[in-house]
Amino acid sequence: MEAANSPTNSEARKTPLNALHRRLGAKMVNFGGWDMPVEYPSTGGLVAEHKAVRGSVGVFDVSHMGDIRIRSGRTPGGALAAVQHISMNDASQLAVGQAHYSAMLYPQGTFVDDVIVHRLGQDDFLLVINAGTRQKDIDWVRQNTKDFDCVVEDLSDTYTQLAIQGPRAVDVLQKLTDANLSLIKNYWFTHGTVCGLKNILIARTGYTGEDGFEIYVPADQATSEQVWAKVMEAGREFGILPCGLGARNTLRLEAKMALYEHEISDKINVWEAGLDRYCKMEKGDFIGRAALERAKSAGLTRTLVGLEMVERGIARDGYCCCNEAGEAIGVVTSGSPSPTLGKNIALAYVPPAMSAIGKPVYVEIRSQKAKALVVPTPFYKRARKAAPQSMVSSTAKTV
Repeated sequence: MEAANSPTNSEARKTPLNALHRRLGAKMVNFGGWDMPVEYPSTGGLVAEHKAVRGSVGVFDVSHMGDIRIRSGRTPGGALAAVQHISMNDASQLAVGQAHYSAMLYPQGTFVDDVIVHRLGQDDFLLVINAGTRQKDIDWVRQNTKDFDCVVEDLSDTYTQLAIQGPRAVDVLQKLTDANLSLIKNYWFTHGTVCGLKNILIARTGYTGEDGFEIYVPADQATSEQVWAKVMEAGREFGILPCGLGARNTLRLEAKMALYEHEISDKINVWEAGLDRYCKMEKGDFIGRAALERAKSAGLTRTLVGLEMVERGIARDGYCCCNEAGEAIGVVTSGSPSPTLGKNIALAYVPPAMSAIGKPVYVEIRSQKAKALVVPTPFYKRARKAAPQSMVSSTAKTV
């Protein structure tokens, strides 16, 4: 999880909630240049936090994430054209108040970063980017939108971002807002009053594989701590726990959500990562499209698969994968015990010939080869309730 060549913890950047995490006794780590909580031992640590999110509710400080606003200049359509140029999904299909998963690509079809694109207005967009790639992403967006009539704003330090996640997240947040959360579909958002603060962005998004919301509040320490305290109080009856990066990682792994420098990077393309459903080649030209066309014609040499260990051992990030003859064939990108499943799981890149469900793969663990099997992914998928037929039109009215 920790980014290579990061500064020491004393030099790392701090979110407005950093002092609160330390008062709570969090174990702190350097993550992408940020001093962040990995777990809270006083409330049970990583496994307890993970299970709280799967079974009820947990809250994460994700204020280290970056936020880029792209809005129109003098010419209508400038912001939409810019977003279409720099991202692979089709932003023209978003309604105002809707968000989608996408990615920004290099000309060679590999990843600058994956992003969540929110359509704030007809020609007004908010891109939420990763912490470890924040400055690189901002510089890249500015460089690649300079020929479009749009305004690019770095709003990364404007917000404290809290992720309230789990099946009871809606019950917790509804106590604190005047917005009708039942009208917000997954990957839609609205603005409302939260904890007495007006015009707060409330998005039904997250990185855990569970239902939940991300709220964006003013990034001063006093306000951030007050909101955190009110969220914790509202969630007390549901057993809410503060959650760190450790649980965030195991939750997203079970849901097969990509992590930069693991499943996606500047050396991995969209087809290899299995993210083609978010890549809209039919929308027209965008950065990386030509290279992706060539890569598709050439065929895959590696593909991302899920592994379940059947022999003793944990497949950790970077471990070598071998075939039955002991020949190296690939690498583990993410691996961990799964608190939900009670099994050791991993994601790995292997040749397509080794990707069939049930195929044995051997992971080299401390010079010993432990057997794993290729299994369907995501490892965990929550049951989704059917949305009312009126949901889309009702949601549109609230944003």
